[in-house]
Amino acid sequence: MQKKNIPIKTPEEIAIMREGGQILAHALQEAAKAAQPGISTAELDQIAENYIRTKGGVPSFKGYQGFPATLCTNIDEQIVHTIPSKTQILKEGDLLSMDCGCLYKEFHTDSTLLLHITDPQNPTPPTPNKKALLDAANEVLETAFQTIKPELPLINLCTTIGKTIRKHGYTPIAELTGHGIGRALHEPPHIPNQKESYAKGPTLKAGMTLAIEPIFTEGSGQIKTLQDKWTIVTSDNSLAVQIEHTILITENGCEILTKAS
Repeated sequence: MQKKNIPIKTPEEIAIMREGGQILAHALQEAAKAAQPGISTAELDQIAENYIRTKGGVPSFKGYQGFPATLCTNIDEQIVHTIPSKTQILKEGDLLSMDCGCLYKEFHTDSTLLLHITDPQNPTPPTPNKKALLDAANEVLETAFQTIKPELPLINLCTTIGKTIRKHGYTPIAELTGHGIGRALHEPPHIPNQKESYAKGPTLKAGMTLAIEPIFTEGSGQIKTLQDKWTIVTSDNSLAVQIEHTILITENGCEILTKAS
């Protein structure tokens, strides 16, 4: 883990990130309203991009290292970085994560919404294994938020996230982590979803902004990248989930910047 150059945001910068976080949160909500069986992920992508641009933001992911879209739309065994497509059609029972970033007044926020796809007019519950994954993802993220406070060693946060994932019988995906965020989409520190033994890492400070991003699977944790050079899937085709919010470390804990208000 990096131990240096973790930016502390000024009150003015924090205010901008709050605004950008709300734009992002509502963009994801608009896409979620449309996320029903029969719609393509390309259509969801357009909804999110249109909302962000209408509010004065810019999609963080679009063009980032060549990525062609606003959203990453990952279904079931797809873990991260899946490119939205006109041929990727949502169906009843899909487990969808929509990952999105928003650049607003020179500052980024990043969030992932995790959804079970069903017909709102005739909803059906998720299968037991998908419900368990959804419940675990929400618990892992909430436990991380409750853990975060100034002067906490980052390794303690990573350990807590990993223990909570494993408590449910799931496997953190070691290669995929959370990260700092602000003027750059990815700032230090990187935030593994489990304890790493090679370094203690930094201590959290008030004014840091982080993207907390639990990513885990019901399988082995082994991953592979598909031929599009973006989409990462589980090697054993097991279900995986990603969930994420951008947070500010405060004097007493943390504030979620990408939760819609």
